[in-house]
Amino acid sequence: MPGQGGAPIGSRPLRIALLTYKGNPFCGGQGVYVRHLSRELARLGHQVEVIGAQPYPVLDEDDDHPGSLRLTELPSLDLYRQPDPFRTPKRDEYRDWIDALEVATMWTGGFPEPLTFSLRARRHLRARRGDFDVVHDNQTLGYGLLGDLGAPLVTTVHHPITVDRQLELDAAATWQRRYSVRRWYAFTRMQKRVARRLPSVLTVSGSSRQEIVDHLGVRQDRVHVVHIGADTDLFSPDPSVPQVPGRIVTTSSADVPLKGLVFLVEALAKVRTEHPDAHLVVVGKRPAEGPVAQAIERYGLEGAVEFVKGISDAELVDLVRSAEVACVPSLYEGFSLPAAEAMATGTPLVATTGGAIPEVAGGDGETCLAVPPGDAGALAAGLGRLLGDPELRARLGAAGRERVLRHFTWARAAEGTVAHYREAIARAAGPGGTPAPNPAAAPPAAADGAAPESCVPTSVTGVYPEGRATC
Repeated sequence: MPGQGGAPIGSRPLRIALLTYKGNPFCGGQGVYVRHLSRELARLGHQVEVIGAQPYPVLDEDDDHPGSLRLTELPSLDLYRQPDPFRTPKRDEYRDWIDALEVATMWTGGFPEPLTFSLRARRHLRARRGDFDVVHDNQTLGYGLLGDLGAPLVTTVHHPITVDRQLELDAAATWQRRYSVRRWYAFTRMQKRVARRLPSVLTVSGSSRQEIVDHLGVRQDRVHVVHIGADTDLFSPDPSVPQVPGRIVTTSSADVPLKGLVFLVEALAKVRTEHPDAHLVVVGKRPAEGPVAQAIERYGLEGAVEFVKGISDAELVDLVRSAEVACVPSLYEGFSLPAAEAMATGTPLVATTGGAIPEVAGGDGETCLAVPPGDAGALAAGLGRLLGDPELRARLGAAGRERVLRHFTWARAAEGTVAHYREAIARAAGPGGTPAPNPAAAPPAAADGAAPESCVPTSVTGVYPEGRATC
């Protein structure tokens, strides 16, 4: 396939459109992924344009490649912004039928952003046909991304959101709560339909790969693992940062069952019977109510659990360095950046075996202490063991950093991702440069064998008002 200046597509720098419907780099893995991957792609010499909605991504321009990285804002109505989440827009804020769909979906208990962002992105990309060699979607999986976007599509699925949905349903105590969860996560039906028709899906771990096959029904040969990683220059050991005795640090961006924070709070209460100075610092928002808030009150831990949010990268790194132990108590993770980042600083880790966490954290007693998910007693035992054994902390901390340096860096992630970009471009060109059929271009067959549905709606009528994403 010819490229700019006659150079073959296999050797020249690429023009990449990187889509993200949520780009907060401090809350949730998707924003972190876009920030670090875009930087490393630019460092490889590619032209990267991040196209995103609120909260907009923060990008790290590479001084050695000025102008290689840019942000294009594709605004939503930002219905969930603080301090007024679930707001109703004023009349003059409406621009088109997609805005009306966004509000109507919110009013009926759904989360519209994956669908509405995909429709806006489709319109934007079609108007700029020829500007990009490849389009990379960061887990939007919306109907608007099916069909001809003007360039081959590669999609990253960190893990199927159906996992989050099931965990929240399992934790729902009333039928009203279960109904609300089902409505909020209704977009997973759309994501299943879209994912099954994608020619190339990237994911971040072998565990997530199998979940995508099992939950979304994507063919195994279309799902490829490209491990992500930590910024090992930023997340690095620094002996000048004093450790705070008894400090345990964890990251929990949302008070949802998936993160397992309630089990860590219960474990802390047990640990403090033998280590009275043990205390927990949570990088995330303090919940005003819910299981975590109730557990803190029940165990009398108001002075032993601190929540911090809105801190800078440097402050976050120093916080992790200051801890005697880092902990990942999640019931499930598609990768676990907090585990990789803690290990990169040389901070010893206690982590569950939920989802892909063992792929990142490594073997029990070798690079971390591993415990079963949802087991507060096992968490307490691991935390207490590390707090009482400085030599074990030092050994696991050093081994953890070495593991991250070998396997989980953003430079490696960018190189692996580019290889799949070039495969997608070559596949789209077909033998001898002839355009090949696009499996995402035909209407999807209905699961029950009925007539196919229209993938990309042209009016509000008949559109599936689906969606939710966790931050």
